[in-house]
Amino acid sequence: MAREKSWQDALPLTDLLKADATPVTLGTREIAIFDTSDGITAAYARCTHGAANLCDGYFNGTHIECPLHQGLFDARTGAANAAPARVPLRMIEARVQGEMIQLFL
Repeated sequence: MAREKSWQDALPLTDLLKADATPVTLGTREIAIFDTSDGITAAYARCTHGAANLCDGYFNGTHIECPLHQGLFDARTGAANAAPARVPLRMIEARVQGEMIQLFL
């Protein structure tokens, strides 16, 4: 039987890298929490093309570039915006509760 999703504490707001991608591991899940120009978002951290950790890539406040092959993703929506990336990121619903960033997993 599948476990129901629920809000889980992921990162204290004070540990968020400002205007950057913050790596978080929850169990076996590698997650990137993005401090975008439009707010906090989250996605599974592995590039959908080459499986590199996106937290090691260049982030400009809206887009994250894969450090392996320079595929580009919109960190707000997960859209793949530049080859060789074609498959969007799996986004995770995120929210701030008090001083904690929570993810819906």
